[in-house]
Amino acid sequence: MTGATPSLGDGPVPAELAARYGLSVSGARPGLATYTRLLWGRRHFIVAFSTAKLTAQYSQAKLGQVWQVATPLLNACVYYLVFGILLGTRRGIPHDVFVPFLVTGVFIFTFTQSSVTAGVRAISGNLGLVRALHFPRAALPVSIAIQQLQQLLYSMVILVATALVFGSYPSPRWVLVVPVLAIQFTFNVGITMVMARLGSKTPDLAQLTPFVMRTWMYASGVMYSIPVMLQGKPDWIKIALQHNPLAIYMDLMRYALIRGYGAENLPAHVWLFALAWALLLGVAGYIYFWKAEEQYGRG
Repeated sequence: MTGATPSLGDGPVPAELAARYGLSVSGARPGLATYTRLLWGRRHFIVAFSTAKLTAQYSQAKLGQVWQVATPLLNACVYYLVFGILLGTRRGIPHDVFVPFLVTGVFIFTFTQSSVTAGVRAISGNLGLVRALHFPRAALPVSIAIQQLQQLLYSMVILVATALVFGSYPSPRWVLVVPVLAIQFTFNVGITMVMARLGSKTPDLAQLTPFVMRTWMYASGVMYSIPVMLQGKPDWIKIALQHNPLAIYMDLMRYALIRGYGAENLPAHVWLFALAWALLLGVAGYIYFWKAEEQYGRG
C-alpha cells in the first residue's frame, strides 16, 4: 500500500505564510499613515542631513558660510541697479520703501526657487543613499526644504537690518513673519516633492527648471509693484499675477516688515489664498511623491 503524495495545494499558499509571519515585499510602499509615521521617525536624520548639506555648500570657499548671507545680498544689489535705477521699476514706491521691498522680494522668492531647483535632484542626486539604505524617500525633499529654510534664516539678518536702516522699526506686525514663513515652508515642501518625483524619471528637467523659475520671478513682482506696473491692463491679468503663490508670500512678508507697505497693497483674502496654496501643494505634493515610493532608485 502506497501513501498519498501530498499536493502543493494541501498547505498554505506563500501569501498566507508571509502574512502569518509578518513578511512583506522588500521595498513595498507602506500605507500613507504608516509612511507618515516612518517619516516622522526619521526627523532627526532629516534635520542633521539638511544641516550637513548646508555646511558643505560653501566648504570649499575661503569666506565659507559668509556666502550664505552675501549671495542673496549681492543678488538684491544687482536687481536694484538694473531694475531700480536703470529701468525705474520703483515707480510709485518711495525710495525708503523700495529698497526693503526689493530685498524682501529677492530673499522670499529665492527661498522657493532654491527649493524647487534642488528638489529636481533630490532623488537622482542621492541614488547611492537611496539604493543602499531603506528609509522613507520623502526625507530627501523635506531635507532640501529645511536646508533652504535654514539658509533663509541666515538671510533674515540682512533683511531685518535693511528694514531698520530704511526706517521700518519693530512693530506688532513683525510677529507675522513666523506664520508667513511657516505657510511658505509648507508650500515649498509640497512643490519640492513634486519636482523630486518628476526629476527622478526626467533628468532633463534640471535644465528646464531655471527658465521656468526665471519666468515665475518676472511674473511675481519681485522687483516691481504689480498693481502700479499693470495700470491700464485687463483686471484678470492683475488678479492672476497678484494671486500667484510667490507674489502672495512676498506681499505678506513686505506687509509684516516694511512700515510704508500697508494693507492696501495686499490683494483681497490674501491669508486665505496663502493657506490654500500651502495646503494644496503640501498635501497633494506629499501624496503624489508617496505614490511612487517603490520606484525611486530603480532603473
